Amino acid sequence: MPSPRTRRRLLSTGLAVALSSALLGPAGPTHASETPAPSVPAAHLNLGAADLPETRTEKTLAPGVTLTTIHRGGADSSLFWTAEVAIPSDSPDPDAPSSALSSQASAQNVAAKLKAAGLDTRVEHVVSPQLADAGGPLGYRVRAGHFSAQADGAGTVARIKAAGYSSSVVYTGWDGDAGTSSQSRGPWNLDVITIDPEQYEGELTASFGPDLEKPEATSQLAAAQNAVAGVNAGFFVFDPAAGAPGDPAGVGIYGGKTLREPVGDRPGLILNGANNRASIQRLTWSGSVSGAGGTLGLEGINRNPGLIRNCGEKGALPTELPRQDVTCTKASELVAFTPEFGAKTPAGAGLEVTLDSHDAVTSVAESRGTAVPAGGHTIQATGDDVAQLRALANVGEKLRLDAHVVGEDGRQLTTTKHTSVVNGGPLLVKDGQEDVTVRQDGMVRPNDNNSFYYGWVHKRNPRTFAGTDAQGRTILVTADGRSTNSLGLSLKEEADVATSLGMVQAMNLDGGGSTTAVAGGSVVNTPSGKAERPVGDAVLVLPTRSDSEDSNRE
Repeated sequence: MPSPRTRRRLLSTGLAVALSSALLGPAGPTHASETPAPSVPAAHLNLGAADLPETRTEKTLAPGVTLTTIHRGGADSSLFWTAEVAIPSDSPDPDAPSSALSSQASAQNVAAKLKAAGLDTRVEHVVSPQLADAGGPLGYRVRAGHFSAQADGAGTVARIKAAGYSSSVVYTGWDGDAGTSSQSRGPWNLDVITIDPEQYEGELTASFGPDLEKPEATSQLAAAQNAVAGVNAGFFVFDPAAGAPGDPAGVGIYGGKTLREPVGDRPGLILNGANNRASIQRLTWSGSVSGAGGTLGLEGINRNPGLIRNCGEKGALPTELPRQDVTCTKASELVAFTPEFGAKTPAGAGLEVTLDSHDAVTSVAESRGTAVPAGGHTIQATGDDVAQLRALANVGEKLRLDAHVVGEDGRQLTTTKHTSVVNGGPLLVKDGQEDVTVRQDGMVRPNDNNSFYYGWVHKRNPRTFAGTDAQGRTILVTADGRSTNSLGLSLKEEADVATSLGMVQAMNLDGGGSTTAVAGGSVVNTPSGKAERPVGDAVLVLPTRSDSEDSNRE
């Protein structure tokens, strides 16, 4: 009998099948990406001052899979807690929200009023490191006080409130200001999982759990498949007002099936479990519903019609471009659902057509919300699309569903049942060079005084990211943050760490409270929320076993 690795190679070439009408079922092998430029890991992380102490502890989790725990830096006496003031907007709109950043004049005006109230305030110019398509001066912030502990700032926050402003107590170690990051003393704690495809006999994959619409903790997803290791993966819907909680907020392909469409042309982490290699590509898509009466455009898969988390869809409001953590809307949509979505599709006004496993229409309902039949699909229509779908769908006739995810080369991204793709962004590294595309990937929001950019891109946060090195190894990284024991990373620092680990391509995954690393059945990092946050999906390293190719794939 051939070895598991040989069987994977046979499967990767012998199980290529044509794209079926059942919404991107298993198809041919994934396109290979271009060979990246060589890269050599640095002796230490390019993070903070060059002379910082750094320790690395490596543990073999399975042949070809290692966990490296990195501690860098130490206590820094120059860091402290301080109150950061929310500055009223310069906009003439009285409902415009306050922001941590503003113009210099507005910041100085607020600082003067607080000083008149007896508070020790200061105005600071915030300059962000230059990235591929953004960076530079962000604005001015107002801060007050120096505290040795977070609780010590409560009195100052109360006095600021009495003066008519709101504020919060923040740690200066979480700042990602240009010119200071290279002098920071830390500390930082990171966990690095490395998968060598030449040695590992298990399978690299992604899992969303029992269904898409309910989140699970990374450790639960790992335990369900007895995974050797894993990390949290893509962005997902968190708020019920933005859709179904747990639903991927970007491309999601699992077991070769496209279960969620891409956001704009954001990058996707493509996992080929047949050979345990990964790649990163910018992905787009097209979809359609066809019948005897014509063809309609399909606008979504397994998400609430009219709600597009992270935007990036033609005709969506307020923007067709990707926009991180924004829910765009659209009055008229066609959205397809598969059994993987959950027990029942979203309920509401509109039309829902049910198809059996042979693509035949079995029912046309004048409202939305039903169970998806095993092996079948449903299609929901809202707004103007209701009449169009009603005219196309006749009970007993067939409707063809097509969904094509497209790679950077303009060709359809074909898959086998061993292919997974998880969403994320921004891109961090391309062809061995840092290429942090925050504007292209939707982390730059117009007309918000750079407030979102300041908190999400510029400041240090817990981060999860993934990529590959010049040897073809997949590297999964978590960096703890929002703590005095581990400062977290700005996006610039995240890219710096990726290149110093030898990555030639890398992308950011979901972070913050989602950041979790699991190895050997235990959570090995320290999630920032004191406990694990349930997430949409996870990248998993499945164990070596004779049935690893076929487990959880049918």
